[in-house]
Amino acid sequence: MPPAKQGIIVQITQHFDGLEVRRVNIEKLVKAVCRRFALAGATVSIAVVDDRRFVEVSSRFGGKAVSDCLSFDLSENGQPHFELVVNGEAALREAGLRNHAGEAELALYITHGLLHNLGFDDATEAEARQMHQTEDEILQQLGYGVVYNTQIRTERRDRKIVQ
Repeated sequence: MPPAKQGIIVQITQHFDGLEVRRVNIEKLVKAVCRRFALAGATVSIAVVDDRRFVEVSSRFGGKAVSDCLSFDLSENGQPHFELVVNGEAALREAGLRNHAGEAELALYITHGLLHNLGFDDATEAEARQMHQTEDEILQQLGYGVVYNTQIRTERRDRKIVQ
């Protein structure tokens, strides 16, 4: 007898306090991505960490640099189980450069990791373009707006010079 469908289970642990993580928004995001790709049952575990913890986890798997997201597919026996490690500290930095909310940047990282788990790749320019376009479509539908394809600020135009 096949296992019963369990729905989408979202587990979130936060090891970085500098960014407010709204569980309801993350659950909505994860479920929207899963629905878009016809995944009716899965467990998605998300750890929001700082730079130090990100490097600790990454180094266990051969990485050395601070980055934004690690994704692991721990599925077995036809039961999808995805684990994501997302860097909340990096999200805040990048959001500041791109002039959007840290939560939007974090949502990008979660979406990116899930898309990797669902078979997307960004190894070539064409694959990356398709992946990032899909990310922005999903994030726009959920009210975050365009997140990946925003311009990085190179100067502060709102700063007035006082003499």
